[in-house]
Amino acid sequence: QVQLVESGGGLVQAGGSLRLSCAASGRTFSPYAVAWFRQAPGKEREFVGVIIWSGGRSYYADSVKGRFTISRDHAKNTVNLQMNSLKPEDTAVYYCAAAQTFQTRLVPTTSYDYWGQGTQVTVSS
Repeated sequence: QVQLVESGGGLVQAGGSLRLSCAASGRTFSPYAVAWFRQAPGKEREFVGVIIWSGGRSYYADSVKGRFTISRDHAKNTVNLQMNSLKPEDTAVYYCAAAQTFQTRLVPTTSYDYWGQGTQVTVSS
């Protein structure tokens, strides 16, 4: 079993930055991909971005492209989400998720096997 724990959330003013981390523990961590999702009150959970664990390639939702960057550290079994130029509409609970095996579609939540508990990000205007 894999446990994912997010950290780094908080309150920031619009235009500011935050760095979220997702730490994996448990069985040997060697996923196909690790993604970040977010969920605002009253809205569905939405895809933010994903990184392919072995190759390091990353993909992003249009809404965050150019502002958010995902990176991974194999040695520490962590995935980071650097968020710059934050906007009030980025306010949400942010979750990391891991897909253990190859997936052809990385946007749906159903492609992921393990989820963290989430961390709140609030961007004030």
